[in-house]
Amino acid sequence: MRNRKLFLALALVALIIATFASGSSHPTKAAAKYTIGISNGFVGSEWRTQMLQNLDDAAKAYKDQGIDVTLVVESKDVDVQGQIQQIQNLINRKVNAIIVNPNDIKALNPILEDAVDQGIVVISIDQEISAKGVYNVVIDQTEWARISARWLAEALGGKGDVVLIEGFVGHPANEARMAGVKEVFDKYPGIKIVGRDSGKWDQATGQKVMSDFLASIPNIDGVWTQDGMATGVLTAINTANPKKFPITTGEARASYLTLWKQVLDKHPDFKSIGVVNPPGIATSGLRVAIELLGGAKVNPAALSGASKNTLYVPIPYVVDPKNFADYLAKYGSQPASYTLDGIITQDDAKALIAGKMIATPAATMSAGGSATMAATKSAGASATMAATMSATMAATAAK
Repeated sequence: MRNRKLFLALALVALIIATFASGSSHPTKAAAKYTIGISNGFVGSEWRTQMLQNLDDAAKAYKDQGIDVTLVVESKDVDVQGQIQQIQNLINRKVNAIIVNPNDIKALNPILEDAVDQGIVVISIDQEISAKGVYNVVIDQTEWARISARWLAEALGGKGDVVLIEGFVGHPANEARMAGVKEVFDKYPGIKIVGRDSGKWDQATGQKVMSDFLASIPNIDGVWTQDGMATGVLTAINTANPKKFPITTGEARASYLTLWKQVLDKHPDFKSIGVVNPPGIATSGLRVAIELLGGAKVNPAALSGASKNTLYVPIPYVVDPKNFADYLAKYGSQPASYTLDGIITQDDAKALIAGKMIATPAATMSAGGSATMAATKSAGASATMAATMSATMAATAAK
């Protein structure tokens, strides 16, 4: 009888240990239930479609962990007032957190601050805003632009006629990027900006803008443009087939990689670059929100940016002439709209808000081509990333 009692006691201890061990990597208690609101005010973008798919994939993965995440998605092409209404709708739904991709730098601040005052965790992704109590979970958009602008300036030998094709004028990410471009090109007096227009992060619009530039500007040595329209820009150049093919910045997207290869076959000296702007940044923001909902606090020392409310996620990687063949082989067969991606793990989210250094975010491919990070299963899992990401700008300036 004594042996039986001892056996039962040991079995109970083992069960308790196993229970705690299996739950140690969860950001909060088992059976947690959260309603997360998503505000997206721009739907004319394949990048945004992938962003939303990533979020849906992540919500399903959380359910597998015993964390019930329900997404309430407000996604529609709207102006500032329309996005304010989106956010109000989410507040009325009494969501626990809001993930917002803001259409304006300042206009959303009052409604977002109201959400914070009501106890809602608010995360701005993709671009930085200054709303009090809101955390930005973003890549550094200014540095994102600096990387390709530096590469272009160096590839041109510091001089030449350059055209700029930007995104939506006034949009937070675009303004941050254009500030980075100006900062870089101001250091190269030999570079002359001979044209600037908006491609509105739309491939067809970008193609038309570039076609107009080619028809009206006699000499173009270089083209600086952004993701969401670079494939259209390069299509215009390829169609025109100028005698001197300009050096062109591009995008880390399957369609662009494929077109890059086609151009390279005809023009072996063609050079380009694609800096990853991950749609998975929204899921990285969701991971941070889950940590905060579970009771974690942000270390003030972890915050930076102009308003000291930003958690910067490292830019995942850069596609350049040196590694182009490798990335083409890996992603060239993906749907044309697929953007090379990166998402932080749950353990990385913990480290990020604690102010600790994290690795560059890795991405895994789902069967449907969307990028999603598998749920972290052990406390140390983030130490081993699914893929090793390159690289600093010093490694990207292939001449």
